Amino acid sequence: MKVKICGITEKEDALTAVKLGADALGFIFAPSPRQISMEKARRIINAIPPFVKTVGVFVNEEVAAIREHINYCGLDLVQLHGDESPEFCRALMPYSVKAFRIKDDSGLQMCAGYQEKVRALLLDTYTKDKVGGTGKTFDWQLALKIKEAGIPVILSGGLGPSNIGAAINTVRPYAVDVNSGVEERPGKKSYRMMKTLMEKVERISKMNVQHRTSNIEHPTSNVE
Repeated sequence: MKVKICGITEKEDALTAVKLGADALGFIFAPSPRQISMEKARRIINAIPPFVKTVGVFVNEEVAAIREHINYCGLDLVQLHGDESPEFCRALMPYSVKAFRIKDDSGLQMCAGYQEKVRALLLDTYTKDKVGGTGKTFDWQLALKIKEAGIPVILSGGLGPSNIGAAINTVRPYAVDVNSGVEERPGKKSYRMMKTLMEKVERISKMNVQHRTSNIEHPTSNVE
């Protein structure tokens, strides 16, 4: 199970998240309490070890500006939280991950048309006044339906140590994206909460591997 810690604003938090096992770090360039400058993001990214993915978060930004961020900061992926069309996302391949705010079944229709135009879909919680970082969960059964499209799903929205196990076991996404659920305050991560979350993810991942291995070694036979 891949884990992205988003809303990174400090080098210490970034290095701690990596040390605890985070697979990716998110840097928010759109207006937000966790917004970071290109210069600061670049300094942090240059300080983290290789093979850790770096993700820039944007909302209705121009393609040229996003490419400038990619090149200057050294981003591996971009997470698009605005009204970006499938064609817009395709223009940024292979960097693009499209985020959707899920409220009800209408979210299923919004996701249509993005196959082969994005690397993954990120599912977040719908709120009227925010495009992300709401700290609230949504109906995970909707995520299961979206998974049927065959695009890797990243689950977000109000995830933290208290519900990460239920989220993973219910949806079994490609990855989880955690932000406010491991914070002391906006933009400042909690070592204790990140450690607890990563330990739970590791434990669940091991249990799922053991379960799959057991099924392979002892398959259920339908022969009478």
